[in-house]
Amino acid sequence: MYIPRHAEPRLQHFANGYPVVVVTGPRQSGKSTLVRHAFPEHHYVSLEDLDQREFAESDPRGFLNQFTDGATLDEVQRCPALFSYLQTRVDERQRPGEFILTGSQQFGLLSSITQSLAGRAALITLLPLAYGELQLAGKAGNKLDQVLFDGAFPPIFDRGLEPHPWYGNYVRSYLERDVRQLIKVQDLRMFQRFLKLCAGRSGQLLNLSSLANDCGITHNTAKAWISVLEASYIVHLLPPHHQNLNKRLVKTPKLYFLDTGLATWLLGIQNAGQLATHVQRGALFETWVIGELLKARYNAGEASNLYFWRDRSGHEVDLLIDHGTCLSPLEIKSGQTINRDYFKGLDFWKKLAGETAGPAWLVYGGDSQQLRSDIAILPWNQIHPEQIVMPAR
Repeated sequence: MYIPRHAEPRLQHFANGYPVVVVTGPRQSGKSTLVRHAFPEHHYVSLEDLDQREFAESDPRGFLNQFTDGATLDEVQRCPALFSYLQTRVDERQRPGEFILTGSQQFGLLSSITQSLAGRAALITLLPLAYGELQLAGKAGNKLDQVLFDGAFPPIFDRGLEPHPWYGNYVRSYLERDVRQLIKVQDLRMFQRFLKLCAGRSGQLLNLSSLANDCGITHNTAKAWISVLEASYIVHLLPPHHQNLNKRLVKTPKLYFLDTGLATWLLGIQNAGQLATHVQRGALFETWVIGELLKARYNAGEASNLYFWRDRSGHEVDLLIDHGTCLSPLEIKSGQTINRDYFKGLDFWKKLAGETAGPAWLVYGGDSQQLRSDIAILPWNQIHPEQIVMPAR
């Protein structure tokens, strides 16, 4: 079953103006399904196929010449030699939407685009399913703990698979294989331990020294492994906002997983019921909200405009959304009952920011929508992330 993706209209819009459109994102996020649905007339080739990859590597011109009416090339980072030939091809023909490329690793893919296809390619990042996409397909859960536990990878929903074993297979089949391709890992058990330690730190400031010490690896190894996880779209490093508000600000990024289902598997959570009293529940909810907001930006073909703010005195706001003309603060609380303490960070930041403060939001784990002191209170299942992260038009 194909679940319609919010990124498809933007993808087709880009294909009307650029000769190459690149769809990147984690493995199994639905990239191949999306591009085959959006461009059914294109010839489809997966460069995971050894025969096709050998053809592309040994005779790139001949490989491209077989596609007279455009092509979709899947996992194109597997054949970096193609990019310079693609540049020559699209410069000669000047045909919009001639090649649709997909890839699941940022390292080789983005550097190749920058070097060979600058100005010729548009980029869309496709993360796992947004909650709004699941709602439209009639597959969205109505209980928060179940939503956090299930995560959002398409195979779980379009094939009706059990989340827990699927994530175990995902780690073994994709993450560890990709790690072998990108860096030399002598002990995969050590890397899986590193993954689990990262899951336990989702929503926290990134402390590479602490991660390295707890895992028994060097600081440089921890830094390299975090880079691999970021390049593979497993984690997102949320940067601090450095607006000068006469405060000493924290300058370390925060670590977030991009899928809560994967994080719950790494944390050893066996079912949704265990989340109700789990120490990481609040961090996982924060992780889920930030993931939903990132998906809204990426589906629109935009880069992230999300930051966090924290000063050295302990004042903080979970998110600042930079709209260019204003900064909108957003606080995330997993509790079902609204507490006055929830507003402390928002009130402090609004007074400090003055005229630069935009609309303020509080997203919480309950089900009632309210407006208090110019702060919009949104229940978790009604956040409408597009309205939060995209500027008003």
